[in-house]
Amino acid sequence: MHAALLPCPVGPLHVTLEDGHVTALYTAEHKRHVAVQPPSDDAFDAVREQLDEYFAGTRTGFDLPLAPKGTAFEQAVWQRLTQIPFGETTTYGEIARELGSVPRAVGRANGRNPISIIVPCHRVIGANGSLTGYAGGLATKERLLAHESVCAGRLSEPPGVAF
Repeated sequence: MHAALLPCPVGPLHVTLEDGHVTALYTAEHKRHVAVQPPSDDAFDAVREQLDEYFAGTRTGFDLPLAPKGTAFEQAVWQRLTQIPFGETTTYGEIARELGSVPRAVGRANGRNPISIIVPCHRVIGANGSLTGYAGGLATKERLLAHESVCAGRLSEPPGVAF
């Protein structure tokens, strides 16, 4: 396993790779990460490059090998998260209906997503449009959604958010 701390506009990202696959990506607020130093090898080049492009507004999707660990249901939820278009949101209820489940179970699986940003759990909101819980912190969720809205041309500038 390789672990690295990658700088980004929403704070340092703690990334782990196993056999060339991303297995975890956490913000500092997640409190699930392992303390590591910046990477000194090439293992993280593609991850770093794609995250840099995402935050520069030139990348709307990721093309990285992923290997999140979770239950079959969690895997199904995480797979569904990857289908939410850049700059758009969906609700826990919508995903639950699609998967034949209930919103609370989807919320629990969403909160256990080990690969934030790349598997965009920040794009899931409450039924009333509220920014419900986010393991990486609500301020980070708000910044990510504002960033995507600006890049997708939905807002002229993020409300009080700067990268």
